[in-house]
Amino acid sequence: MGVKAAFIGLGVMGYPMAGHLQKAGHTVTVYNRTGAKAEAWSKAFGGKNAPSPARAAEGADFVFTCVGNDDDLRAVTLGPEGAFEGMKSGAIFVDHTTASAIVAREIYGAAIAKGIGAIDAPISGGQAGAENGVLTVMCGGGEADFEKAAPVIDAYARSVKLLGGPGAGQLTKMVNQICIAGLVQGLSEGIHFAKQAGLDPAAVIDVISKGAAQSWQMENRYQTMIEGTFDFGFAVDWMRKDLSICLEEARRNGSHLPVAALVDQFYSEVQQMGGGRWDTSSLIARLEK
Repeated sequence: MGVKAAFIGLGVMGYPMAGHLQKAGHTVTVYNRTGAKAEAWSKAFGGKNAPSPARAAEGADFVFTCVGNDDDLRAVTLGPEGAFEGMKSGAIFVDHTTASAIVAREIYGAAIAKGIGAIDAPISGGQAGAENGVLTVMCGGGEADFEKAAPVIDAYARSVKLLGGPGAGQLTKMVNQICIAGLVQGLSEGIHFAKQAGLDPAAVIDVISKGAAQSWQMENRYQTMIEGTFDFGFAVDWMRKDLSICLEEARRNGSHLPVAALVDQFYSEVQQMGGGRWDTSSLIARLEK
């Protein structure tokens, strides 16, 4: 049976995710800082839109958010007219923002104090994954809340997993971004090397992608990296935000991330080239400038 849901934040990820919820038979009310985007969503999917997070959350069984950063998340939940003002007792809050584990635990504590559940649930899969409903969702929070939320999240996910208590979802997303950073740099260097060596880089990748070097990035981005096309959604600016969260957490927990720190600097060079809105595969551009 469908649930009553609110979705706050209609960016390139949130817009289609909220649409999948509505198409799955749930009753969805949306809020977006730019009201025209919320109105366009309502026309496209038939759901309602509200003038504030609190109004969107009124009476909802589940409230979902997908916003920019820690401060945005605090504003739409704990701020004036934030979602927590409108949520009913027993409702569950699910946050898909890529944010810090610190704010995830802060939000969890505030939720428990108000008698509501909270799951930090950052996502991976990019804009295409959101549009096609095949995101990977990494969750932290209580098991009972997760068991209630997972069937609803399934509307736009192919994998939903609870990794631990509050903040565990955000920590897992950090691992994801650390791994991606190294993979994209390695792929960039490999393609660049193949070109410099006089090889056909597409033929090379076709061969090595069948072996141990295979990765999602290799299979989905090698051709456009060769062509110098970098317009596939997840921007360098966003990756630098994510890596800053990873590096800050690493300073707290004592882990060593030399490759992630180096790749973060490489992305800063891409920004200086005017590529802040290019997607993350644009690391190759700094090798070929």
